[in-house]
Amino acid sequence: MRVLSSEDLAFWRENGYVVLRKAVPQADVDAVVDTIWEFMEMDRDEPETWYHAPQGEFGMVELSRSGMVELYQHQALWDNRQNPRVYGAFVDIWGTEELWVTIDRVNLNPPARADWDFQGFVHWDIDTSLRPLPVSVQGVLALVDVKGGEGGLQVVPGFHRIFDEWVKMQPAERDPWKPDITGYELVGVEMKAGDLVIWNSMLPHGTSRNSSDKPRLAQYISMFPAPDDEDLRQERISSWRDRTPRVGPAFPGDPRRWEIEHGATAKLTPLGEKLLGLRDW
Repeated sequence: MRVLSSEDLAFWRENGYVVLRKAVPQADVDAVVDTIWEFMEMDRDEPETWYHAPQGEFGMVELSRSGMVELYQHQALWDNRQNPRVYGAFVDIWGTEELWVTIDRVNLNPPARADWDFQGFVHWDIDTSLRPLPVSVQGVLALVDVKGGEGGLQVVPGFHRIFDEWVKMQPAERDPWKPDITGYELVGVEMKAGDLVIWNSMLPHGTSRNSSDKPRLAQYISMFPAPDDEDLRQERISSWRDRTPRVGPAFPGDPRRWEIEHGATAKLTPLGEKLLGLRDW
């Protein structure tokens, strides 16, 4: 194993998630935090600035006040994506070195208040009606310390192991993206700044309501086995080079074109070039 211990992997198999402590150094955490505040045009010391979003409209209503930030291609984000320790954790999970990294965004979930009371949500990011079930993992890097109920990740531990029995009890018209978790424990994953949590996509999960007095900040990072897909490879390279966001109902993009107009194409390490698809494994 590169990074995860045998105890980590046992926890992963039982619970469907695992936390890698101190996945990236504090300086790299700080760089992303600074970039988020700059991008969002907010003052970290002035709470009244935390409750506006200079971004497009989300096609998924549940995301509209969940703190999703349409920032994708900044150097600080790529520095964490191409961190060898982060990569090593996903190698341990997947059992292969030939991975691509997801080009995903960040999160700034402010404390709930009367006029901005995001309640949190639970969902799947895969279609659980498919057979065979998709095999996928997800990940998020904590940029601040976060406890349960402070706007961070919440999951139903071990659900991947009981899904086959659970689904037999569900109505035929169930929503394959939104599970009924009545009777199951929803756990907030406690993390320190710089920790990385990886979870099995079969776990019901989502961003929690932030009942604290400080914003939760995080960067979404995951990896998957590199496919033999030239069109996707070229799309990823163009997105990195041109500093463009992902597209889709859950990804409205930034109408200000902040990264496109003011950014610079991120510099990649040899590992980063392979994780993007710029170089072959």
